[in-house]
Amino acid sequence: MISETVIIGGGVIGLAIAIELKLRGTNVTVFCRDFQAAATHAAAGMLAPDAENITNEAMRSLCWRSRALYPDWTRKLEELTGLNTGYRPCGILAPLFEEAGQGGRGAGGAEEQRSRGESLSFSSSSSPSSPTYWLNKEAIHQYQPGLGAEVIGGWWYPEDAQVDNKALAHVLRTAAESVGVELKDGITVEAFLQQHGQVAGVQTNAGIIRAAHYVLASGAWSNELLPLPVLPRKGQMLSVRIPEVSPELPLKRVLFGQDIYIVPRRDRLVIGATSEDVGFIPNNTPEGIQKLLQATIRLYPQLKHYPIQEFWWGFRPATPDELPILGTSHCQNLTFATGHYRNGILLAPITAALIADLILEQKSDPLLANFHYSRFQSKSSTSTPMLTHSANFSNGHHSAISPLPTQDSPLIIAGKTFQSRLMTGTGKYRTIEEMQQSIAASDCQIVTVAVRRVQTKAPGHEGLAEALDWTKIWMLPNTAGCQTAEEAIRVARLGREMAKLLGQEDNNFVKLEVIPDLKYLLPDPIGTLQAAEQLVKEGFAVLPYINADPMLAKRLEEVGCATVMPLASPIGSGQGLKTTANIQIIIENAGVPVVVDAGIGSPSEAAQAMELGADALLINSAIALSPNPAAMARAMNLATVAGRLAYLAGRMPIKDYASPSSPLTGTITS
Repeated sequence: MISETVIIGGGVIGLAIAIELKLRGTNVTVFCRDFQAAATHAAAGMLAPDAENITNEAMRSLCWRSRALYPDWTRKLEELTGLNTGYRPCGILAPLFEEAGQGGRGAGGAEEQRSRGESLSFSSSSSPSSPTYWLNKEAIHQYQPGLGAEVIGGWWYPEDAQVDNKALAHVLRTAAESVGVELKDGITVEAFLQQHGQVAGVQTNAGIIRAAHYVLASGAWSNELLPLPVLPRKGQMLSVRIPEVSPELPLKRVLFGQDIYIVPRRDRLVIGATSEDVGFIPNNTPEGIQKLLQATIRLYPQLKHYPIQEFWWGFRPATPDELPILGTSHCQNLTFATGHYRNGILLAPITAALIADLILEQKSDPLLANFHYSRFQSKSSTSTPMLTHSANFSNGHHSAISPLPTQDSPLIIAGKTFQSRLMTGTGKYRTIEEMQQSIAASDCQIVTVAVRRVQTKAPGHEGLAEALDWTKIWMLPNTAGCQTAEEAIRVARLGREMAKLLGQEDNNFVKLEVIPDLKYLLPDPIGTLQAAEQLVKEGFAVLPYINADPMLAKRLEEVGCATVMPLASPIGSGQGLKTTANIQIIIENAGVPVVVDAGIGSPSEAAQAMELGADALLINSAIALSPNPAAMARAMNLATVAGRLAYLAGRMPIKDYASPSSPLTGTITS
């Protein structure tokens, strides 16, 4: 079978591209393994670039452009089919609770806007093309009756909209059929056959199929064909039926809450959605549905009386930066349109237009450069495209593909960016030369310094100011030796001045240690919290050293600390990870970086801490007390990198039974 263009994927993106290409005169075939499994069916249909508070400038622009296309795009689809897409330019309301504080969407936080006493005011920090309004408590409860009592205000995004995603999927499929797109259900593409920088065909469960051009639009399943960093992010959803006779006023507006949204349809309310990194594990779970119901009832309490109508789930195609992969590929006749994550419905019209322009007119919109797959490639790999591989075309089999490196973001603490996730110290070294060599070998960018030891010219700290290049290393003054909150506050102030004397005028960092216990060196939780509150008020970026106490960690985050630094085991003990369970809880609930500090004795323990999901490590004694500190520093650096990469990659599932590494089918038997 020969077709001009083959599109792999029959969801909203694949169908939208197919229709656009067909209307421009191209013969198109769409392969879809399971139409009902597409993420399109599991969405809520919100067109919400403003409510989503998209911070990436290119992504925001792409979403705004697509939202602007929606009225004409849906009208044309409805004219082609005589069916309704359920498109409604209804605006979206984003209520906020008290604890939202400065984390509110849009310009400024809830507390800031509430203090102004504005009932409805234009938010000048939003784009002129997309106005945003703040409603205080009185106004939002008048505007949308029935909201929970804890709602203290919210944002109104008048240009956001919604579409009935299931209706849209049906309309797109009907429209594709009506314009002559060839739809092939139950076709699974198993491999691309590549030769000389071209796709020569695709191996499918129905044999090899060839075309002039190919579009990869298979969403969460894209990674099964090429080593693109697109992985499934499971979302659970449900709907409740609106009672025909109800004493309360029905919900008229889309509510975009914190970790929940409620979308009103004609006879039901759609509620979503969880976000779970569980691979392709199907089905709804009690935990997932319970979280949705609890958040929903808090936001819109009367809904607790509505009868549940339906549960469902789906798999969003997520990339590491949560931006789509669009545009050209490593093969001249293969185009990518995948990884749209939670914005596939919203981005369908603009994706279709840009991809059609690219394929038919070789016209690449400047925005596409921001979504090219090459952004995930190793910076050092410039000679050979990561996706290229050789193939044996005689039987349709191909060799293994080199995997893409896992994309990572830098470590950001109090707005300052660091590439290294290993911090080291300056204490306990036998000589200052060993300290210099070790810090260099560790590739660290943050070095903690005990302010009191520098003040007293303690052994090993006499020439510290001259021993390190402070234009390349960020000093982290610490309050080691302080037994009370008052002492720690005083020493922190001295540390800030010490950093300024070394040329770091904007350094307001302090590692806060309040340790009255001289035997076990365990930090004082009450004194630490008291000192942290005061230092935050004085403008410090506080990095508190604490016991692995999840409640204390959350409280310190709430008072404004820049990180939390739970101990793995007592300082200098080398006992390794003795507080793993609590550190996992801290990591799971933290909104600031978690730095595992104290007790790590070996590189394997460092890697294990990073595999838990820690953002960084602070290691001193294990390096300084090694017979070869520089070598150990290098080993700790490699372990930190390996542990972080392993965490991002995700470990295999643990099973109670064996699973052969080699397949059992197709083996030679006598």
